Amino acid sequence: MSVRRRTVQVLVAASLLAGALAPSAAAAGEGRGPSVPLRVATYNIHAGAGMDNVFDLDRQVAALRALDADVIGLQEVDVHWGARSAWRDLAAELAGRLGMRVSFAPIYSLGPATSGEPRREFGVAVLSQYPIVSAENHDLTRLSTQDPDPVPAPAPGFGEVVVRVRGLPVHVYATHLDYRADPSVRIAQVADTRRIMAQDRVEGRGPERGPVRQVLLGDFNAAPDAPELAPLWEELTDVEPGGPTFPAQDPVRRIDYVAVSKDTVRARGAAVAESLASDHRPVVADLLLRR
Repeated sequence: MSVRRRTVQVLVAASLLAGALAPSAAAAGEGRGPSVPLRVATYNIHAGAGMDNVFDLDRQVAALRALDADVIGLQEVDVHWGARSAWRDLAAELAGRLGMRVSFAPIYSLGPATSGEPRREFGVAVLSQYPIVSAENHDLTRLSTQDPDPVPAPAPGFGEVVVRVRGLPVHVYATHLDYRADPSVRIAQVADTRRIMAQDRVEGRGPERGPVRQVLLGDFNAAPDAPELAPLWEELTDVEPGGPTFPAQDPVRRIDYVAVSKDTVRARGAAVAESLASDHRPVVADLLLRR
């Protein structure tokens, strides 16, 4: 892997960013030693539209490429969803153009608008430079936006992949929590998330034997000190990126997160990338995976 490009514009000065973010895996010795480096990012791509509400996938590809991340969690991903994203498969297109593997976890999967066309899907995705060993689409409690009279009920869209990073399995989760002011659905979603991640921490589950490395990436639609998020911080470390993420133009709230398991993953630094390619700004973080 080549040495990381330092082209990301962030909220802090370039000199501070250099100190906050770790060097690339190549610069860190290709994973030798007690820990293995991994750069991750999370980005709500707003179905391919920028802060100007114009669909422009080229702009988002450039923003994602500049992050130079090994693993990226995406939210608001259209797959043949509708005219707003030109009926395109954004998950596959972004993966192909970035030269990454992809796992897409739909929240909604509807019949095609025209007979014989692909299903209309919307959800989250994980892009990875590393092999994806397994993938699963878990249910969370949701209040559907497609039902005229919704009630909270289990629905898919909590994506999990296991990636193998220089021999180490890592559980990566992509999520998008409820956006409503009433936190009741998010409270249930946090409980679901903790239950699913706790199951993965049971020794012997999955491809690994021993400590489980976990990375949660997503748009939580709540501030770090929101009471509904507090249970997450019992097992996870909130990787502070040093600035707000929403809206992309003059952001005032941090609602996009990288969170890691306390005992098996350590954060070396993080930052918010300055971009108007979506209505959110991406967060990028450099991690160390403990052996």
